[in-house]
Amino acid sequence: MRRIEQVRKTLRRRRLDALYLTNGTSMFYLTGYSFISTERPAALVIPVDGKITFLGPRLEKDHVPLETKLVEEVKTYLDYPGEKHPIEHFADFLREMGLAKKRIGMDNKSGASMMWGYEGPSIAKKLPDAKLVDASELVPSLRVVKSVEEIELIRESCKWANLAVSLLQEYTCEELWDAAVALEATCDATIAMKKTLGPDYQPKRNVYPINAGFRGQIGEMSAIPHSMSTKRMIKKGDVIIAEAAVDVGGYSCELERTMIVGEPSPKQKRYFEVMTSAQDAAFQAFKPRAKCSEIDKATINVFKKAGLIHLVEHHTGHGLGLEGHEPPWLDIGNEQPLSAGMVLSCEPGFYEIGFGGFRHSDTILITEEGKEQMTYYPRELENLIIK
Repeated sequence: MRRIEQVRKTLRRRRLDALYLTNGTSMFYLTGYSFISTERPAALVIPVDGKITFLGPRLEKDHVPLETKLVEEVKTYLDYPGEKHPIEHFADFLREMGLAKKRIGMDNKSGASMMWGYEGPSIAKKLPDAKLVDASELVPSLRVVKSVEEIELIRESCKWANLAVSLLQEYTCEELWDAAVALEATCDATIAMKKTLGPDYQPKRNVYPINAGFRGQIGEMSAIPHSMSTKRMIKKGDVIIAEAAVDVGGYSCELERTMIVGEPSPKQKRYFEVMTSAQDAAFQAFKPRAKCSEIDKATINVFKKAGLIHLVEHHTGHGLGLEGHEPPWLDIGNEQPLSAGMVLSCEPGFYEIGFGGFRHSDTILITEEGKEQMTYYPRELENLIIK
């Protein structure tokens, strides 16, 4: 309820009568209610004075009260597109709430998330007397600095990511398919996690508690940082990138490690050392009030000195929390200062097509004194050789 009050305080300051949200992550952040977003429009309406109300498809009607007590009223339509379009229903719902002629902050002026081929009229056309104001930054701005409770959830996530990556490394060997290794490691880590955390544990934002694997980043495909899969088996000499994320209360860390199958070549050793040196430079630059751009520049300087800057394909990192990527961005073009309570990935990497990619990712908490590395899996090459 503390977050709802923060929102209402901001609404009063901006002289807005309500906040209308279509973003599922924002809805979860404020109410603890998570659902599968589809083509069917859904919205959360938070009046300054009045009941917090969910607008959405009928198939969510019985789901809402199971997940949260903060949503006080649920208004539904049967399905999309329906004989009467959902946005027509939403306009009627807002009239019932006395908001048809009020000032409403919106995270999306269309009134729907526009998922999966959705088509429909804008809510503005159906409520011509309402004043719709852009408030798309309101909830995301609240999420940038984490509370003590959020940090503890991420810290717990780090523990289980550590186990998942450990199992990935243990189970990996030549002539196995990375997808099969990922499934086995994920299953075993998930079972251990559920046994330890107890009967009340359940994932809040994902279908599965743990997402661990390689995403096909095997051998030459490790040079494709957003690879999805590969058809070939693991073989000696491969550079592989193992990674894990774990849902604890809807929050997750990020943990990635570059590993080598068999004895590393001299070139693999050099590239690995440059990668870890870049990450070390970022670690040293993390502190309150340091600009995001300064973290990125620290890693860029390492890559330039090594003569490998032409192989860099992304910035140093990004915010973490309810989403895998969220602000702030550790990018040379972002002058935003860091603040205590921010949680970020630190993942400088570089990629040579036909050879391999080199990237560790750790979860970093900005503290009043500097930074805390929340993930703790070994980073040194000698600990990441698969024999």
